[in-house]
Amino acid sequence: MFDRVLIANRGEIAVRILRACRTMGVGAVVAYSEADRDSLAAQLADEAICIGPADAKRSYLSPSAIISAAIVTGCDAIHPGYGFLSEDGGFAEAVAAHGLTFIGPSAEVLERFASKEASRSLMARHGLPTIPGSEGMLRDDEHALSEAARVGYPVLIKPSAGGGGKGMRMVRTPRELEASLRVCRSEARAAFGDDSLYLEKWLEDNRHVEVQVVVDRYGRGVHLGERDCSVQRRHQKIVEEAPTPALPPASRAELCDRAIAAVVAAGYENIGTLEFLVDRDERFYFIEINCRIQVEHPVTEMLTGIDLVATQIRIAAGEPLGFGQEDVEVRGHAFEFRINAEDPAHEFRPQAGLVERFYAPGGPGVRLDSHLYAGYEVPPFYDSLLGKLVVWGPDRPAAIARSKAALDELVVDGIVTNRSFHRALLENAAFVEGRVTTNLIDRVGTAAFLAPRS
Repeated sequence: MFDRVLIANRGEIAVRILRACRTMGVGAVVAYSEADRDSLAAQLADEAICIGPADAKRSYLSPSAIISAAIVTGCDAIHPGYGFLSEDGGFAEAVAAHGLTFIGPSAEVLERFASKEASRSLMARHGLPTIPGSEGMLRDDEHALSEAARVGYPVLIKPSAGGGGKGMRMVRTPRELEASLRVCRSEARAAFGDDSLYLEKWLEDNRHVEVQVVVDRYGRGVHLGERDCSVQRRHQKIVEEAPTPALPPASRAELCDRAIAAVVAAGYENIGTLEFLVDRDERFYFIEINCRIQVEHPVTEMLTGIDLVATQIRIAAGEPLGFGQEDVEVRGHAFEFRINAEDPAHEFRPQAGLVERFYAPGGPGVRLDSHLYAGYEVPPFYDSLLGKLVVWGPDRPAAIARSKAALDELVVDGIVTNRSFHRALLENAAFVEGRVTTNLIDRVGTAAFLAPRS
């Protein structure tokens, strides 16, 4: 096991990794930017080291700054969290070249799955159904138009690198496609340094379902069930739950079994998430794999009792998985609500400022992963995620009831958050009945989730 781990991330995930290290008896050093000098992670860490200015390109996205910080502080491993450099094969290779361990898939594995289009082809060869789409990357606008005509409108423009909804557009006509390609390329280039795009057939009223997998370096893997991430705005997840209401138990089992078989056969390693779309007829299609810990991993932890971050660290240290599929038990139902510094009444506009009061909810089955505290200044430079409210219940109705109580208890004063949006969502009939699709918010309209409760 490692002696010291450098946590090369910020916000709630930095605190989450720090806590995992503490339970394992592993020293933890937090790398922070100047904007995060007073962050909770930096205050709780065994040691904290500044790696650069607020600009992420010169701090959290700077391989040299992060590796230097790890060496200076005597760390023997680096945990990248999610986002930033977590799926960067070049960074993982540089970490290994300096005699350090990258906590995540190896550089070779990251490179193999770096392209979404290539991953789709690879997983199709290992038996997973995929959505019809373009053959290879889009060379130019003319190629995009011809591929869209072949696939059939509507189509979804997707960046080959990255995620989080950046560089994605659904288009219904050739004119919309031409107008969107330049915007998507620009967004992808700015977000991921790679403007390559491809197309997928758009499935109307689809569900977004993902499977959590864990594979050790010896080729032994298990799945930890699935999660439903269909509540989205602008292709970005804001609520996750498990098990998915989209599929009956037999179909869920088939999805998970096929996912783990395919990813093991493809030579994957460490924690990963395979993402699928599910159509109206309950057919599922593989779309991408995320080679890192997911924002929504606590949902799975609440259902299985397995610490995914600690498992990730152990596998990176060379330990065998230590349990088999027969040992995984999924119990009850869980939700995760992403508490963001954003204003739902104004197109989810990001917010920043001083947190004047902060009260965390509690009670049975309630967990809040957050880096907030009263007096914390939310910086304007990074993602708007403030925390994740995760609620478990013995069944879905009980989990919804607990979620309402927990959201009512949560207090974040001084900045605008999306808490009220989540609370109104829990009163929406489609959500309560489990009839959620990825276009629910667009179809119903944000205003439906802003009206005060009676």
